[in-house]
Amino acid sequence: MRVVLAEDSVLLREGLIRLLEEAGCKVVAAVGDGPSLVAAVADHAPDIAVVDIRMPPTHTDEGLRAAVRIRRADPSAKILVLSQYVEVAYAGDLFADRAGGAGYLLKDRVVDVDELTDALRRVAAGGTVLDPQVVAQLFAARRDPLASLTPREREVLGLMAEGRTNTAICRRLVVSEGAVEKHIGNIFGKLGLAPSDSDHRRVMAVLTYLRL
Repeated sequence: MRVVLAEDSVLLREGLIRLLEEAGCKVVAAVGDGPSLVAAVADHAPDIAVVDIRMPPTHTDEGLRAAVRIRRADPSAKILVLSQYVEVAYAGDLFADRAGGAGYLLKDRVVDVDELTDALRRVAAGGTVLDPQVVAQLFAARRDPLASLTPREREVLGLMAEGRTNTAICRRLVVSEGAVEKHIGNIFGKLGLAPSDSDHRRVMAVLTYLRL
């Protein structure tokens, strides 16, 4: 997997390069600011870009704005954002195009190579990955859409938002696959997601809930 990395801290950037290489990736470019990220993605057409949100000059949202610019130019571009903190508004901007192929992990998560590798593969394959803490805060910030869901349905939707498969949800909740399928069907119905040949209802359920 070919990766463009954007991280302004030299020490952290070097550490991430090593982690990415341990995960079987090839880092084709490592940059420290938003404009360089946009240029590197255009030059290298990577399988995925791994992006820090806060970069020079203001250290607020430069990385995110660069990622959004990349996605607007090419909705098929795959972006995995890393952040020190949960930024609810930033997560909304990242997933606003509903195209999939995007993820948001807290930096603490990348100390686990297996977790990072799994996230990279899912995002590169067009999936959506959200850190459990990000999911929790997004749920807390937007409770109204969940008013009609049962506690178990909210739990299942949270695991769906993390990008978990039905099988993974079964293992996590220690229930049958049939039970999970029933909960997901109820979620689709309560969120008004009718069957469709063109829309991936699993992704749309999460994004509709998050109002992205």
